[in-house]
Amino acid sequence: MAMHNPSISLMVSTYNWPDALNLCLISIREQNVLPDEVIIADDGSGPETQTLIKKYQKDFPVPLIHVWQKDEGFQLSRIRNKAIAKAKGSYIVQIDGDLILEHHFIEDHIRFSNTGTFVSGTRVQMSASLSGKLIQYKSTRVPLFSRGLTNFSNALRFSPLSNFMAERYKAHNITYVRGCNMAFWKTDLLKVNGYNESIVGWGREDSEIAVRLINSGIKKRILKFGAVAFHIYHPESPRQHLAENDAVLNDCIENHTQTCESGLSKYL
Repeated sequence: MAMHNPSISLMVSTYNWPDALNLCLISIREQNVLPDEVIIADDGSGPETQTLIKKYQKDFPVPLIHVWQKDEGFQLSRIRNKAIAKAKGSYIVQIDGDLILEHHFIEDHIRFSNTGTFVSGTRVQMSASLSGKLIQYKSTRVPLFSRGLTNFSNALRFSPLSNFMAERYKAHNITYVRGCNMAFWKTDLLKVNGYNESIVGWGREDSEIAVRLINSGIKKRILKFGAVAFHIYHPESPRQHLAENDAVLNDCIENHTQTCESGLSKYL
């Protein structure tokens, strides 16, 4: 059951890539339905990012909040928890700062929201060439038939098909999510104590929180053919912590874990 017009906090994770964040913020400003606030979850970026955010804060159409922490390596779980703690919205839409949002993105997430559920959306991969041109021209316009879109179907919007796929797509894969495009009720995040900060470095923080939400009785729904987001190309992050993070995830699955020890509660 959807809650009528929930208050929306849009949480944007970023780290030292102001050119991409610039396009992301332009695309947020161009939404046909704006979030109630935007929170930048900044995992230790340098002064260029701060300068960019201050420039946008002068005339952004909704509150633009910058939550920053010292750069101590890849600490995405920690900075997301800090941002969630600041969020005033009842519904938190989570994206990465290397996405360009199609202008119905927030509207689609609101339409798709259901109590007792969390959502994972998808993304459209863009080539290095297309991404470079968009950054060069500070453009957020990505025509549907652009050269350089590698999974074209994720760029399509069609609500009836979204509803049909919601509980069918990858239904038996409990760890399948796309952390760059997710949405949660804040009360559900509080219930599971947010992200698990024992996961550091790249990988598995999104799957692990998804498993704990599912173990807590919160259903996962996949949002395809809506909330379209275009991913700006970058080389893959180093994955030296992946084995340890896999071990945390597997332990969570095997023990039907519902909460985590080192999480959101320390910032409340």
